[in-house]
Amino acid sequence: MLRKLAPSILDVDFTCLERELKKIESGGADLLHLDIMDGNFVPNISFGPRMVESIKSITSLPLEVHLMIEKPENHIKSFIDAGGDIVIVHYETSKHLDRLIQTINEAGVESGIALNPATPLSVIEYLINKIDYLLIMTVNPGFGGQKFIPEMIGKIEKARKIIDMQKKSISLAVDGGINLDNISKVIKAGAEIIVAGQIISKSENPEETIKKIKNILS
Repeated sequence: MLRKLAPSILDVDFTCLERELKKIESGGADLLHLDIMDGNFVPNISFGPRMVESIKSITSLPLEVHLMIEKPENHIKSFIDAGGDIVIVHYETSKHLDRLIQTINEAGVESGIALNPATPLSVIEYLINKIDYLLIMTVNPGFGGQKFIPEMIGKIEKARKIIDMQKKSISLAVDGGINLDNISKVIKAGAEIIVAGQIISKSENPEETIKKIKNILS
């Protein structure tokens, strides 16, 4: 299993964004995780398609766009056009998720579903074979720096079993509260893509922190 690291840029210094992205790249990150928040589905507000487009222009890393927004169907095309390589929508935000996933797939980018901690895996039974990416939230979404919810280890393990039963390749990712103390546990549970935020952005040497995480993942 090829494991990957996707640093979240939610808490980086946006006044020096290009410099911050270069640190992430030089450390050996595999993807960039962009948290899109509207102040409705989650209490925080981040940025929109124009910022995604700007980020795309200054990095060679693939962009995974995590839409934590209400009515994502109204904005999907904008984020795809802005350069999203993977577009992740929350199960909890759409009444017509099958249609939404179809829209993403038809645009030629990878599609993903994110599940909040309290949302059971059973809700994606009829969608699992249509997506490329399953994101398990290990904190309640909206803010960086939260503590990992220990009960999510069991959920990751169950998700791994479900994915392994499918005929197509589906990446299993985890997002929230990841640190050097628990990362081995989520890997053992079956996660292959690790979204990491403040452990990287708040460290004195982001490049070295990324290298440490990559070493654990290898």
